[in-house]
Amino acid sequence: MGNVSWMMTATLLVIFMSLPGLALFYGGMVRKKNMLSTLMQTFTIFCVIAVLWVVYGYSVAFSNGNAYFGGLDKFFLNGVIYDAKGNFVPTATFSKGVVIPELMFAMFQLTFACITCALIAGAYAERMKFSAVLIFTIVWFTFSYLPMAHMVWWWPGPDAYTGPEVVNELNATAGKLWQLGALDFAGGTVVHINAGVAGLVAAIMLGKRLGYGKVAMPPHSLVMTMIGGCMLWVGWFGFNAGSNLEANGYAVLAFANTIFATAVAALAWLFAEWIHKGKPSLLGAVSGAIAGLVGVTPACGFVGPMGALVIGLAAGLICFVFVAFLKKKLGYDDALDAFGVHAVGGIVGAILTGVFVNPALGGAGYVTDGWVGPTFGYDSAQIMIQVKAVLIAIVWSAVVSAVTLFILDKVIGLRVSEEAEREGLDIAEHGEQAYND
Repeated sequence: MGNVSWMMTATLLVIFMSLPGLALFYGGMVRKKNMLSTLMQTFTIFCVIAVLWVVYGYSVAFSNGNAYFGGLDKFFLNGVIYDAKGNFVPTATFSKGVVIPELMFAMFQLTFACITCALIAGAYAERMKFSAVLIFTIVWFTFSYLPMAHMVWWWPGPDAYTGPEVVNELNATAGKLWQLGALDFAGGTVVHINAGVAGLVAAIMLGKRLGYGKVAMPPHSLVMTMIGGCMLWVGWFGFNAGSNLEANGYAVLAFANTIFATAVAALAWLFAEWIHKGKPSLLGAVSGAIAGLVGVTPACGFVGPMGALVIGLAAGLICFVFVAFLKKKLGYDDALDAFGVHAVGGIVGAILTGVFVNPALGGAGYVTDGWVGPTFGYDSAQIMIQVKAVLIAIVWSAVVSAVTLFILDKVIGLRVSEEAEREGLDIAEHGEQAYND
């Protein structure tokens, strides 16, 4: 019962990350005339994906199929809640003989799908039609999020491995990246690289906001952004530690790394900005914290404090460079830095996971007991597996995003009118506004 209680708590924490955490974090960074539209996008995306997850999403991500997609056996959570005798259906965790209700696992993963799709909104903020947002979200969820989740996290579970003679056969039924031996504890590839790359494609295909680079577009409420960012940090403990599926020492390790790496990254960004601009900013510190959370996500249950330190430092500094320098040089308008923080931080974390999982570098390693999974290593081969997983995530998300946005642009159009953009999406798209002053 302790594991179930923990997973219910973790699921609530991840919901808290999205609603209200991400909504306020993003909302505070846009201009006042677009605050309500940003909140609306986050809230509605969460609701849409929650419904689709129950209808077919969970089945496609977490059921037998092939290396890229599951099937529809669990359509509308068929067979997930009760068995033929009316008992709750159990599902495996990561330890032999330890199970939780499959419905609990399905709801936990629902929250991951919802926030991943909402993260993309940071890139296209202040200029994309609400109708296009919803259609893009549905298609991208179906053809990018679900297969990535299946490729990284679908496997038969530890209890299926009854002896060495079945290992190869069972491994062949797992997702493609699981078969490769890619390590992703809580979603570096599935969530952050996947969403961040989609955001970059959307930002490029939509074009820049009117006046971008010519007129100032400061956040309208850094107070809201600070509150939302802190909610994200608190909720992220459910995201990372909950991904262990059990309330044990590995969950504690993930919990601790989520504190440490985040603090390091916040300071790294803050001091880098201080040196560059002569003043440290609150927005920079909070952005650094989010970069650290992103970076440690794939690593949190595999690395020790040394790894968390390096990952936090690297994520904070590298994401700062992308946001402060490279975005301007490359000329794309990633409005709220979905790519610069989530994709870049996810890439840093995913690759460094392959380095610092090594017990010689303070990592926790991973338990195989001769019965589970592909062959892992503590050498350059594992790092290259991580690189391959990163590249697959980048290409998959980019292709799905580009094709979907291209078709949508031809059919209904992606961008609001110039008049609507000048007026603000609050009034133009929703007929109401966040503030009445």
